[in-house]
Amino acid sequence: MDNDYFKGIYRIETARLKNWDYSSDGAYFITICTKKMMECFGEIRNGIMGLNELSCAAAAFWQEIPQHFAHVILDEWVVMPNHVHGVLIINNTPGKTQNVGTRHVETQNVASLRRKRNKWKPNRFGPQSKNVASIIRGFKIGVTKYANEQKIPFTWQPRFYDRVIRDENELDRICKYIRQNLLKWKWDRNNKNSLI
Repeated sequence: MDNDYFKGIYRIETARLKNWDYSSDGAYFITICTKKMMECFGEIRNGIMGLNELSCAAAAFWQEIPQHFAHVILDEWVVMPNHVHGVLIINNTPGKTQNVGTRHVETQNVASLRRKRNKWKPNRFGPQSKNVASIIRGFKIGVTKYANEQKIPFTWQPRFYDRVIRDENELDRICKYIRQNLLKWKWDRNNKNSLI
């Protein structure tokens, strides 16, 4: 679309890290929300998520990501009433491994934001089949297709939130946040901007 046509008024600026190649090795914190934050995935009572049919499907599709993207390892994740949090680890170099913090996940240089001569590694344009966006697109399509087949009213919010995890300390903090998310639901629910 020609940017001059709308004079840049309707262009939504990306929240993604500029010049970062989202297909490169690293850990990525992902948040995917339902449209209008509708609570489609069940409810939380006393810190326990009551799963429904759709949230069970979402959990299953999330766990299947490595079957469709062999270079992806899953770390902490959770399905909440109106969003999904998860850490994806992209490992394009099988065979070279290291522990990620104290967890059993192994990969190379997972939680380091790598620089090349003091510049970010540039994004490679072309086929978008092994990057974070394609992984999340596949997950969202799977859940949406399941909902449609089961005649469950459901829509994702457009886009998703991602953060490139800089180091092991940040990875540990994010994983702790994901694990404690169920306990903080009442507060999160009333402060919707806190989800990401």
